[in-house]
Amino acid sequence: MQDITLKPTTLRSAIAEGMLFLPPETVAMVRNGEVKKGDVAECSRIAGLMGLKKTWELLPHCHPLAVLDASLDITTRDEGLHVKALVRTIASTGVEMEALTAVNIALLCAYDMLKPHAPAEAMRMGDIKLAQKKGGKTQYNRKTRVGRSAIIVLSDSVAAGSKPDTAGASVRDGLEHAGFEIAAYEVLPDEPVQLRERVQHWVGQKVECIITVGGTGLGPRDKTIEALQGLIDTDLPGFMETARAFGQARTPYAMLSRGIAGVAGGSFIATFPGSRKGAEETLAAVLPGLVHLIEVYRAQHSVAHEGGYQ
Repeated sequence: MQDITLKPTTLRSAIAEGMLFLPPETVAMVRNGEVKKGDVAECSRIAGLMGLKKTWELLPHCHPLAVLDASLDITTRDEGLHVKALVRTIASTGVEMEALTAVNIALLCAYDMLKPHAPAEAMRMGDIKLAQKKGGKTQYNRKTRVGRSAIIVLSDSVAAGSKPDTAGASVRDGLEHAGFEIAAYEVLPDEPVQLRERVQHWVGQKVECIITVGGTGLGPRDKTIEALQGLIDTDLPGFMETARAFGQARTPYAMLSRGIAGVAGGSFIATFPGSRKGAEETLAAVLPGLVHLIEVYRAQHSVAHEGGYQ
């Protein structure tokens, strides 16, 4: 099974559909309620609902999911039975396989009920497909350029060359993968004045995103928060609240991070923890909101500029 421990939980939905093609006389029997085994649509609907709940038992790489909403619509058409399944959940992985399983099981149930009334060569399951999928990286990640980002690592030992940086490099690589242009990747000692000067520099360069890595804990040299609090014009507490909640579900120490986030002069600023795991979890938690924030700001700024005001 694929590791999804760093994927945030989001509202996810999937719609799948398929057909059981039938001869005209069998379609007429379904419409007239003449099938010996009973109501084809209702029985197939229930079978599909039962089947989707067992998807993880049938497919070895599917994760067990708590399905929060599911419905099947089965309609009789001139060419046969059409099945449409909608499945929704809030999870770290999608529900497209559950929707497809529901369709397939419903079609198999209908096939079983109708096989006494039609020759095998006249019945065919087909046009089974995923019609829609929402949530997760396909909705929130962007393939186009998002903006420029500056990553500033705060660590005395890394700056002195006695320890390699893994946390900042991981954030840099993650942002680049998400579509950001990396404007800078810097390593500084835990010096508040120096940090503040570099952040002000990149705000002046109008980079869309400035991420600091390190200095958010309780050590005597952890002064990142104190250095940057006064620079932020608009606080965005939801970003780091989300990051801490995401991390807390994975380690009991996430509550100790004092990270903050906000906007200064049009640049988003966020302070990530200095451990690689903490930095990766924070990026995974805030990335969808970060991309959306930059896109909204860019759109608003464009409208304001076109209207003759800044």
